[in-house]
Amino acid sequence: MAESYKKAGVDIHAGYEAVERMSSHVERTMRKEVLGGLGGFGATFDLSQLNLKEPVLVSGTDGVGTKLKLAIDHDKHDTIGIDAVAMCVNDILTTGAEPLYFLDYIATNKVVPEIVEQIVKGVSDGCEETNTALIGGETAEMGEMYHEGEYDIAGFAVGAVEKSEYIDGTKVKPGDAIIGLESDGIHSNGYSLVRKLVEQSKVDVNDTFVDDKSYLDVLLQPTRLYVKPILKLKESVAIHAMTHITGGGFYENIPRALPEGLGAKVDVSTFETPEIFNWLQQVGDIDTDEMYNIFNMGIGFTVIVDAKDVDKTIGLLNEENVNAYHIGEVVESETPIELTGVKA
Repeated sequence: MAESYKKAGVDIHAGYEAVERMSSHVERTMRKEVLGGLGGFGATFDLSQLNLKEPVLVSGTDGVGTKLKLAIDHDKHDTIGIDAVAMCVNDILTTGAEPLYFLDYIATNKVVPEIVEQIVKGVSDGCEETNTALIGGETAEMGEMYHEGEYDIAGFAVGAVEKSEYIDGTKVKPGDAIIGLESDGIHSNGYSLVRKLVEQSKVDVNDTFVDDKSYLDVLLQPTRLYVKPILKLKESVAIHAMTHITGGGFYENIPRALPEGLGAKVDVSTFETPEIFNWLQQVGDIDTDEMYNIFNMGIGFTVIVDAKDVDKTIGLLNEENVNAYHIGEVVESETPIELTGVKA
């Protein structure tokens, strides 16, 4: 069966095995609102079960970038799926939306069921942690598009928020406080530069870097998922705006939450920069200001609240096992962002 297709480079039976292997991982992400199961031509989700009067749907799609190359080169595939989920759900979370479901797309040179299972395990881990149902996806075998051993993964997430609770930054005002939530290292941006610097350093990535973790462990640390702590915070604090610190670092992302005529004044001495960023900066001889224009530098997500809610916000986030810091204020300014406390 399908021998002609196999000779053309596509092994249907390997695809069947991959689906079978991933099914148990997908199953643990299910929510009561999901109708049917895997295998249909379309995935369905019953919004009427959400108990929202005026539901607004929020969607986002993203990939993992060249962080994948590190995973592929070192045959470590079980966490990269977490990154794919995090890049999508953290984005839609900035509107106050609860992520509901996720779909993945994996394209590869050749379907290797064991590797596909590891990737989907990571996706399922991320979905399970954020109560997001993995309700569908696609695995495409494209030998003529990818070199042997290569693959790509992208994701698509949908969330919902009550219309009256939708967060778009319009409530931000001068004097509001900017709270920074700790990152788990590099997350999933800047890896074209990261990989270049690792190669330039000639370091053995399996050597110990910090805290008994190897360079590879730190470089492949998955993107942090902020869904649970933020949704919990939202129950008790009026959040004016949020940002997910990804490509473009502080300079590009924090101003995205601000209305015209307002800027952010951020004191970077208020939080600790993870050692991996110091190492990358030293290896590449990179200007500190440029580092904040590329990486998250230790802050993966920000929340803007009224100044009176600073202590309450930090306390609630700490209770959710997230280190949070009062890193700055919103000011009247035509300059989108000003960083203070920057070490030369």
